[in-house]
Amino acid sequence: MSYRRALATRLRWTAVDVVLWAAALTLAASLRLDFAIPYEFARGLLIGTVLVAVLQVAIGWLTGPYAVSHELGSFEEAGELGRTTVLSGIVLGICVAVIDLIQLPRSVPVSGTVLALTAMFAARFLVRARSTRRTRSTAGDRRAIVFGAGAGGRLLVRSLVRDPGSGIQAVALLDDDPAKRRLAISGVRVRGGRSDLVSVASRLAADTLVIATPSASAEVVREVSALAAEANLSVLVLPPVRELFGQRPSASDLRDLDVADLLGRQPVDLDMALISEQLSGRRVLVTGAGGSIGSELCRQISRFFPGQLFMLDRDESGLHATQMSIEGHGLLDTDSLVLCDIRDVEALREVFERTKPDVVFHAAALKHLTLLERHPEEALKTNVLGTANVIDAARRSGVETFVNISTDKAANPSCVLGWSKRIAERLTAAADAHEPGARYISVRFGNVLGSRGSVVLSFTEQIRRGGPVTVTHPDVERYFMLIPEACQLVLQAGSIGTGGEVMVLDMGTPVKITEMARTMIGLSGRRDVEIVFTGLRPGEKLSEELFSPAEEVHDAGHPLITAVQVPGLDPEGLHTPAPDEVRSWLVAYSGTGPVSSRP
Repeated sequence: MSYRRALATRLRWTAVDVVLWAAALTLAASLRLDFAIPYEFARGLLIGTVLVAVLQVAIGWLTGPYAVSHELGSFEEAGELGRTTVLSGIVLGICVAVIDLIQLPRSVPVSGTVLALTAMFAARFLVRARSTRRTRSTAGDRRAIVFGAGAGGRLLVRSLVRDPGSGIQAVALLDDDPAKRRLAISGVRVRGGRSDLVSVASRLAADTLVIATPSASAEVVREVSALAAEANLSVLVLPPVRELFGQRPSASDLRDLDVADLLGRQPVDLDMALISEQLSGRRVLVTGAGGSIGSELCRQISRFFPGQLFMLDRDESGLHATQMSIEGHGLLDTDSLVLCDIRDVEALREVFERTKPDVVFHAAALKHLTLLERHPEEALKTNVLGTANVIDAARRSGVETFVNISTDKAANPSCVLGWSKRIAERLTAAADAHEPGARYISVRFGNVLGSRGSVVLSFTEQIRRGGPVTVTHPDVERYFMLIPEACQLVLQAGSIGTGGEVMVLDMGTPVKITEMARTMIGLSGRRDVEIVFTGLRPGEKLSEELFSPAEEVHDAGHPLITAVQVPGLDPEGLHTPAPDEVRSWLVAYSGTGPVSSRP
């Protein structure tokens, strides 16, 4: 049915253009002959009109504007219409000049072509303008202000104006560029910048803000979303063009603002060839494969077609979820799944001897700062001794590349978690010194959004319960990354690291946790949730660090990765002390000050 409607529309415009050609030639001849057309010229005018009509129809349906359905008044239609009309006029002019049968003043084909083309453009403009006014008057019940009058914003506004079923009516544009202040797109005017959002929303009774500037910085997004919350507007976001697959943006492409938008993380530019060389056809083992980072590493590694991917974890439910996400089923019946605890030395050695991995990503760890402060012996058993066990098994089986996943808390550490991961970095560096034919690397980064136990999930649950949202300190701030981004950079770091060093990922700008909490409360639509400050926990810093004061930072060959050297720590002498000895043990092997201020 839609094809028939499109065909009928093209036939109607063909007829309109033929009529406009006839009217244009008649007007051009009348003007040239002072509105007194002799018989011989009238006969030539009739023949010329028939000729040009045939040419317009033939060319237009073969290669011109009638061959396919165009958006009315688009550049594509205008170009093809202009080419068809001018070509028809040129042929008419040649015939008038060389054929006695068509007797017309030689200026008539020229002026007639100009008049016809002008009339065709004007007709389409009028129909499009009328359609636009009708669509705007019947648009949906959400009144939206579009922030951003750039290419994305203009395309979106045009799409909303022309789609009466979008459910969103664009009532105003905002843009911080003063040069765009007088701009109007399909009748929707730019009415100021971001500072005018509250007043414009009140004046136009808007209830929605659409952020249509995918390249906006995180600071701009946070400021605009805060103003939207002040104006009681819900916030939608236009995804980057790369996510639209070349399509014109529409209402269906808009999504709710989320915390990831507030970070402003940009897509990672990876050296795919280098990573592929590192992983394709190789036997790869990932410890902690059921966790947030480990499972995402497995998903990304699987896209590089490894010879075999082994996923190791002590959590059978985590392994089940990882297999589901990669293979589409959770039968737990393949050799790629390895149920093993890295604390079990003999079991771990047997796994490595059986799987013979070429590359190992060590992501298994305990990570919750407060819990490890209360149970430091568990940090020792998993993060220190467990890492030593994995390194030992890797060295025995001849692993070529070993990547230890570390944390920013290992830089200038002040808590049990930080010290345990710092020691793990030093154990990894020592292994590299003892294995000249292999590369042992650590990768250090901060918090990741969406990981189990992350602050975002905690805030979401607290808001769902009606509050309060608990924050340790008004000024506490943290670095954040997205899980896929962090894992992509881990793969990149593992492919460019020379061994024995700690690769540090660019974490961008730290985000205040209080600001994140307020934003999440605003996004939830609830205004009755309060924020309660509980005080910094033992071992917790106000601001995280990516480097220790004594560490010398050097370039790692990638704009988002730097590297530092850490002193190696020989694993000889590692043992499991009694719980009351753990803190002093960590201090002794770290070679620096106390773990925390608690006795």
